[in-house]
Amino acid sequence: MRYVKYSTMALSVLFIASCSSPEPPPPAKTVFDPLTQQVERAREVQKTVDENAEKTRKELESQERGENRPKEP
Repeated sequence: MRYVKYSTMALSVLFIASCSSPEPPPPAKTVFDPLTQQVERAREVQKTVDENAEKTRKELESQERGENRPKEP
């Protein structure tokens, strides 16, 4: 009967100790990291292209209306 009592206590202590350990940090690098970096770079480039296209469109519209050409910074 002692063995059952001690084994139950030992198992409960081990269970509590194993559950209270901190979670391991997420992996620093995954297989998809190069792909996600390329996607982020492509989004940044597209944003730059869109901004320049919008600026050019506004300049063309102002010239079509006969307004003075906007000064560049």
